[in-house]
Formats: sequence, C-alpha cells, structure tokens
Amino acid sequence: MGQYLNPGKQNYLMAVNSDIFIDKSEMISFLNSVVKTQQRYVSVSRPRRFGKTMAADMVCAYYGRGADSRALFETLKLSQIKSETEKLAWDKYLGEFDVIRVVMTDFFKKNISSDSALQKLQQLVAREIVKEYPNADYFDEKDLIQTIADAYTDNPRQLVFVIDEWDAIFRESKDDKDGQIRYLDFLRDLLKDKSYIALAYMTGILPIKKYGKHSALNMFDEYSMISPMQLARYTGFTDDEVRELCNEYGRDFDTLKEWYDGYEVSDIIPPDPNYEHQEKTGMEKEAKHYSIYSPLSVLKAVKTGYIQNYWNKTESYEALAKYINMNYSGLKDVVALMMDGGSVKVNTSTYQNDMTSFASKNDVLSLLINLGYLRYDFETMEASIPNKEILDEFRTSTQTEDWTEVFKAFTVSEKLLNATWAKDADKVAELIEDAHNLAGNRTYNDEAALSYAVQYAYYAAQKYYTTILELDTGKGYADIVFIPSPKHFDKPAMVVELKYNKDASTALNQIRQQKYPAKLEHYKGNILLVGINYDKDAASTDPDFKHHTCVIETA
Repeated sequence: MGQYLNPGKQNYLMAVNSDIFIDKSEMISFLNSVVKTQQRYVSVSRPRRFGKTMAADMVCAYYGRGADSRALFETLKLSQIKSETEKLAWDKYLGEFDVIRVVMTDFFKKNISSDSALQKLQQLVAREIVKEYPNADYFDEKDLIQTIADAYTDNPRQLVFVIDEWDAIFRESKDDKDGQIRYLDFLRDLLKDKSYIALAYMTGILPIKKYGKHSALNMFDEYSMISPMQLARYTGFTDDEVRELCNEYGRDFDTLKEWYDGYEVSDIIPPDPNYEHQEKTGMEKEAKHYSIYSPLSVLKAVKTGYIQNYWNKTESYEALAKYINMNYSGLKDVVALMMDGGSVKVNTSTYQNDMTSFASKNDVLSLLINLGYLRYDFETMEASIPNKEILDEFRTSTQTEDWTEVFKAFTVSEKLLNATWAKDADKVAELIEDAHNLAGNRTYNDEAALSYAVQYAYYAAQKYYTTILELDTGKGYADIVFIPSPKHFDKPAMVVELKYNKDASTALNQIRQQKYPAKLEHYKGNILLVGINYDKDAASTDPDFKHHTCVIETA
C-alpha cells in the first residue's frame, strides 16, 4: 500500500467501525455503471461536513488493487443489490484497478505558489508509480502525466483517479488567476481522453471552475448541491437514516429535523408520463425527492444529546459575513427576507464557481448554496435558509451596526404588507412614507421613481407573492400586481396603481375603468385594489403632513 498509489481500505474501515456509521455504499453501484464509459468522469461538490472524504475513502477501498475489501463490502448495502446481469453485479470491479488518491489540500496551501505545489504533487505520486512498476521505460520521472503513460503503456490494468478537495487552489490562492489556469490545464491533460483512466472521481466544495461559459474540465459530469442528480440520496443523511439514529439513541426526531434538515434535493427527472416506452426504462414516474441533513451536526447531536449550532465549530461566522456584506443589488434585503422565512429566485448560470468572481447578488447566492448556507429548489429555482442551525449563523453574521437599517426597513415593509391586507389606507400611506425616508431618497423625479420606491417598500411581499410590473390587462397596464404563490394561495391578489401629483382616488378609478381585476378572474372576491399617490408639493406645515396618500378597496 502506498500513500498515493493504492492507499487501501484502512481509512474507510475506520469509518465503518465507528460508533455511528451511515452506510452509503450503494453509491458504488452508480459509479460502476459509468466505469470504462464516456461518463467515467464524476465531479461531486458538497459543503464541508457532508461526507466527501469518507466517500472518497470508500471509492479507494472498493476499487483498489490489493485492498482486500471483499469481506468488508459483503457486510454493506452494496452487496445486497440484486442485478439481472453480470455487468452490474455489485462486485464487478471490486479490487480491479490501481487507485491514485490525491488530497489537494496537502499541496495547495497559503504562501505556497501553485507551481511549487504542482511540482511537489507530481514528484511524490510519480515516485510511487516508478516504485510499483520499476521495469517501465520512463522518459521523465518528474513529469507525472508522462510517467503514468509510460507505466501503463504495456500494462493492461487501468487507473481509478480519486482527487479530494480538488478546489483547494481556489480557496487558498483566491487571487492567483494564472496559477489556477495552469492547474486546470494540468488536470485536463492528466485525465481527459486518457485510455488509462477507468474512472475519475473528484470532490470539492465548489463545482468545476468556469471561465465565462466554459470549463477546462468539461469532460466531467457534475453532481452538486444545485443538481445532485443520481447522487441525490448520498449528498447527506436522509430522513429515514436520521429517524433510525434517533430511535437507536433515544433522541427526538422532530427537534433534529428542525435544526439540521432542510436541504431538499431530487434525483434525475424521469421520462414524460405519456411516453409510450416509459415502462421499458424501469424508472419511477416522478423524480425522487430527498430531505437531506447536515451529517456532522446530526452525529454530534445524536451522540451528545446537545441540540445546538455545530456549524460554527468548523466554519467561522466571518466566512458568511464576508459574502453577505458585499450587498450586490440589494443582497442585504434578500438576506433579511430569507431570515424571515422567505425564498428568493436565484439565477445560478452566471456563477463562475470560485470565491472571487462576483458580478451580482445571484453569484453570491450561488456560492452560498454550494457552501451549504442556503438550500436550493431546482424546480422553482429558489433559495432559502434550510434550518435553525444555519439561521443561527445568519443571525450571528448580521449583528453588526450596518445591518440595523436593513432590518428596520424590512420591519417597515412587513408592517406595510399587514396594513394593506387590513385595508388600513392611512397606515399604508404612513408606512410608505417611512420606507421612503429609510431608503435615503427624499424625493421622486417621476412616476417611474415612485414605482421603484413602492416596490422596495413592499419588499417583504416576496415571501408570499410573485411581483409583476406593468401587467398587460388588455385595456392598459397595471403598475404593480402581486400574485399569491402556490404556498400562500389564501392571500389576496393585489393590484397597485400609482399616481404622481394627482390623488389616490384617481389611481383607484383607473383600476376600475380599465377593468384591471378582470385579468385576475381566478382571485375574484379576494383582490385588493390599492391606489397610491405622491404629492411632492404637500405642505409640511400640515400636522398630518406626508407626501403619500392611499385608498384601498376589495374587488
């Protein structure tokens, strides 16, 4: 057994022998299905504490030549899988390959250049290959790629390459862009289209780094927190697994669920139900959904009985605070909404999969999803805070003075929403005035500016509504329309019409005359019509002085 070449089963055996062990060995069955195929490149990204290293240890133990792991895997769930064909037998590739295992955090560290790290990595791994196959004709023993090619030219045995913490360079050398590119090029040249590769299994916190829309490692299929696909149920602990632990250790399942659950993931989308050959696929009619728990936190809570925030034991709150304080395009307002239990739409397509290339709040939120600070619903494309443990992290990270005004504005927005539902027009006018002042903008230039400010004032409505601007009703355009989300179908639909230097009644009359509610026939009897006017010349000597007036009625 070597340190890098065929490291054996000992690390995985220690996990199996632990007091608490959750058997995820069935994952090997999926990997076996892609071994020696074009899909043999597998990249798995998960947050810290989600079992990446143990899974990598399992891969080494199963595939590694000389690991002698049959007795070990015969006791695990993998061996219980029944297959109709020998091709997918559970032990099809047991002990079949040389395994090279590299943990990139051993090499890429702060204050060490990426070139030095790559050089050391190549020399150490190449040394073990030469020792294992001394009779090969080696051209350059310092060049790992050439050394592997030389060793396996006359050797029919293929390699399984296991790279753990592949993204270490992007975390430890965030600003070394040139070094990062050379590193990605090295991995591409090492792995891509190489006949000696039977399987490349790569893990990290971040998905594969992109430059623009492309990646140097585009041969990999990615299984991430955003889209785990076939590996969904192996992402963390499932409901059934946690329930079993609670029964064994006498813990309250509902409490653990409230604290550590919340990462909702689903596997691959099955064929269309109307597809005539669906039965031949052997797939379920619907994608399977899994409720995933943070593994390390569950283990700590189950063993000790203490239900608390274990996240901050391995990740300081400053890591979260750094990103949410960037405040791209109102990111702080988004955070306030999520801390109140809301969800926000996130476009993950522009994220470059690193920790420095941020162009918008979508990029920051995408990173937080990958780091485990947010859950992501792939179907609705919405992010939210998953559980009480992570909410505690957000609360700790937002205790600084610069968050005071953010939460004050959000509180005003919540009160505004409640006042609208209660049809308290005077209170609505007062609270819009407050929101206007909190925004630091004391005047509007026109109705468009008023619209922007009112949207901001109703920010808390995103928790319950989809907001539509300038909705075409057939006879005109409604300024702002709030459509209840499916989760909050009991809330009233709201049509808001704005006027500038006129009066609120005029706004309401326009809603009636143009028959805007007809577009919302489905909500008939539960529609609020809201007319808002801003009078920039309102007399400040009036004891009830405010620029805004409001009228509300039900349709």
